Amino acid sequence: MRAGILRSPSPLPGFGLSFGIMMAALSVVVLLPIMALVGRGVMIGPAELWEMVGTRRIRAALALSFRAALVASLFNLVFGLVLAWVLVRYRFWGRRLIDAAIDLPFALPTAVAGIALTALYAPNGALGQVLAPLGIKVAYTEIGIWLALIFIGLPFVVRTVQPVIEEIDREVEEASATLGASRAYTLRRVILPMLAPALLTGFALALARSVGEYGSVIFIAGNLPFKTEIAPLLIVIRLEEYNYDAATAIGLAMLLISFAMLLVINIIQIWSRRRIGDV
Repeated sequence: MRAGILRSPSPLPGFGLSFGIMMAALSVVVLLPIMALVGRGVMIGPAELWEMVGTRRIRAALALSFRAALVASLFNLVFGLVLAWVLVRYRFWGRRLIDAAIDLPFALPTAVAGIALTALYAPNGALGQVLAPLGIKVAYTEIGIWLALIFIGLPFVVRTVQPVIEEIDREVEEASATLGASRAYTLRRVILPMLAPALLTGFALALARSVGEYGSVIFIAGNLPFKTEIAPLLIVIRLEEYNYDAATAIGLAMLLISFAMLLVINIIQIWSRRRIGDV
C-alpha cells in the first residue's frame, strides 16, 4: 500500500502549494523587511554601526526600552495569571464585562491609550492630583512607560493562559489535597508546571509587543533624552533627520537583542515542556 493512501484527508491543498503560499506570504510580511534592514546594515559596515550604536543617547534609549519592556512583562506574567485564574475559576457579577475589557488594548489605537493614560496620570489629571501629594509622579517618568506597556501587554498573557486553565481538571487539585498537600504546594508543584509553557509563551508575546511599542508610550513618557526617550522614538527622530544609517543601526540593535531574548525564552520553554513530559 502506498504511503499517500495512509495520509488523512486535509481541507488544504497539497504540501507543495500550501508551502509555496506560506513562504510567499511570510517573505512579503517578515523575511523581506528583515533582509532589507540587514542588507542596509551590511552596506554601512560593522565598525560604523558599532560606533553609532555606542553613542550615549542610543545606549540609554535601548536600555530604557528593554528594561521597561522586561519589567512590564514580568508584572503581566504574575498579574495576568491571577486575572486569568479568577475569570476561569470563579463566577461573580461583572465577570463577562471584565473578560471582554481585557481585549480592549487589541482594538484601541495605541495613541488613544497613551493620551488617556496621560490625562489620568498627569500632575493635573484625575489620578495624578491624588498621587502628587504623596510624592509619586507617574506621567513623564519611567513609571509611566511601565504603565503604558503593562496596558498593552496584559491581554497577551491572559489570553494565552486562560484556555490552559480551563482544561485543568479540578480533580487534579482535589487529588493533591487528599494526599495532604497544602494549597501553596499544589500551586507550586502541580498547577504551575502545567501552566509553565503557556506562561512563557504569553510572556514572550508581551515582551515582544512591549519592546517595539511607540504610540501609547510617547505621550506619557515625556521623551527626555537619557531619561524617558525610548528606542522606537529615536528611530523616528533619526528618520525625520534623514539620518537613515543611524536609524538602521538602532533597528539592527533592537532586532539582535530581541532575537537573543526570544531565543532564550524558547529554549526555557522547550526545557519546561520536556521536563513536564518526563514527569
